[in-house]
Formats: sequence, C-alpha cells, structure tokens
Amino acid sequence: MRRIIVDSGSSIKVEEKDQYGVDILPISLQMGDESFLDGVNLSTEEFYRRLKDSSQFPKTSLPSLEETQKLVDFYTNQGDEVLIITISSEISGTYQAIKMLFNEYNNVTVFDSRLAVGGIRFLVAEANKYKYETMETVIQKLNQLLPRIMIAAVPETLDYLLAGGRLSKSSWMVGKLLSINPIITFINWKVDVLTKKRGIKQSKKTLVEMVKQDRADKSYGIIAAYTYNKANVDDLIQILPDDYKNAISVYDDLCSSIACHWGPNAFGFIYVKENTAGN
Repeated sequence: MRRIIVDSGSSIKVEEKDQYGVDILPISLQMGDESFLDGVNLSTEEFYRRLKDSSQFPKTSLPSLEETQKLVDFYTNQGDEVLIITISSEISGTYQAIKMLFNEYNNVTVFDSRLAVGGIRFLVAEANKYKYETMETVIQKLNQLLPRIMIAAVPETLDYLLAGGRLSKSSWMVGKLLSINPIITFINWKVDVLTKKRGIKQSKKTLVEMVKQDRADKSYGIIAAYTYNKANVDDLIQILPDDYKNAISVYDDLCSSIACHWGPNAFGFIYVKENTAGN
C-alpha cells in the first residue's frame, strides 16, 4: 500500500486527513516564549490574538524528525511504500532534512512540492489519482502538474510581510503611502510579488482576470484561500463568472505557519491552469 505524508504547510487540516488520505507532520511555531504545533494545539482565534498582540514575529521550525522517523518506520515495516510531499525547499528546510533522513530507504520517496498550501492539496489529489501506478509514474505526473499550479493571494496589510522578512522596509513604506496591495505568488519556488495594485478593489479584479486568462481547469476545482476572516474572499468570489464560481471546491483558512506572513484578512485563489502541453 502507498502512504502519503505532508507537512502542515500544505494547510490540510487534521479533520481533512482522511478525505485526502494523508498523514500530517505539524510544523513547530514559536510565539514569544511558547512553542506550538501548527494545527494541533493552537486554535485559530488564539493564534491571531497572539499575532496581533506580540511584539515578536512568530518563528517556524521543522516538523519533529523523531516523530517523522517513527511514522515512516511504522509504515515501511509493514511493507508500505511512502511518498512524502514537503513545503517548498526555498522557504523551509523540511525537504532537505527529511530527504537526508530517508536517503537510504528504497521504499520512501521525498518530493519537493516547490509550493505551499493549496498547491500541495492539488499534488496530493494527483498522487491519489495514480495510486495504483508505479512511484516513477506518480512523480512524473506531479512534475507535469507543477508548472500549471497558480497561487495568487493579496495581503490586506503589508505589515506582516515586512515583519516576516518577505518585504523590504522601503517597499513597505511606499506601499503604505500609496495604498498598494501586492499580489503574491510562487516564483522560482519561493514567495514573490507578481504585480502591484492600488487598493483591495483593483486587486480583486486582477485576481478574477487571472483566473479567466489562465482558463483555470475547473476539473481540479478552485481553492478559495483566506486568513481568519473570509469576507474578502467572499467578495472576490461574487465577481467571478458563474462557471468559475461553481468550480470553488475548497474554502481554506490557511494554516498558522503560512498565515503569520500573510496576516489576517488576506485572500486569494489557488487553481490549475489550462493544460496547453497536451499531456
């Protein structure tokens, strides 16, 4: 049997693990003097309360390698094959650490998603689609899907991108002055600014135009991602054409390890672009 393991940077929640057929490795989150396990022992309300009140930006660290070893050994000892899909190696050391940990295991494959959150959801769904194929075939399918996955999100405030080191202070000052809201995405496996718009309203219109221009593949569904409050993403969905509106498959209140960078009230779409390669 093939087992799929992801880290909590996938934003797949504990209550969704059976739906996706995965085990989840929680990322450790340091807030002030206390440590928490992402998605395990810190509620959404408490996380945002601490995020707003704390003078120290949260720090994240790898999932427990000891617990990862125990989980993988449990599966491999009973003859299972294991696929581990990690958050992008450009924003976390999880891939390198786990790759090294299982380097000599013949029945364990560690795959660098080069993405995060909903992008990993799509990769898991794709892997499940080919669960009766060889691991080589699954990896080929994942690599074919990767370039088609688009993550596009808008933070309501730039403060958290600045605090997390994702934005320079000069860009933060200009953005605050001109009411600029960047649309962020993954470029070269890490978070970067795709484009900048003045005001939330223009950002929402741009996201809708992206979905239309990319001819988002409705067979995969569209993930509506948000942090804490879904009012912005609800407004965004209202201006989508009906055919894309009906393709919304998941509302994802993002995991704490990602939301700390986006800040509350961020919103966006995660989708699969039209296949133009004929694969």
